[in-house]
Amino acid sequence: MKAAELKDLTVDELSRKAGELRENLFNLKIRRRAGTLESTADVTKNRRDLARILTLLTQKQGNSLAQRKTKAAEKKS
Repeated sequence: MKAAELKDLTVDELSRKAGELRENLFNLKIRRRAGTLESTADVTKNRRDLARILTLLTQKQGNSLAQRKTKAAEKKS
């Protein structure tokens, strides 16, 4: 999944996709432990896609650590 494709999605759509990827990642891990997973690269790909989505969610929601620190510093001043 490309980051450019994800940037067009809304926060709700990204949240839904993140939930789907978490569930899929769980199932892939179970299959890997059971020995029925054909390609272990699928687990890595899924993890990276989830990380991309979570990063975009954080950016879109404006909850980045730098922004929170800036807001906290402004309140102290």
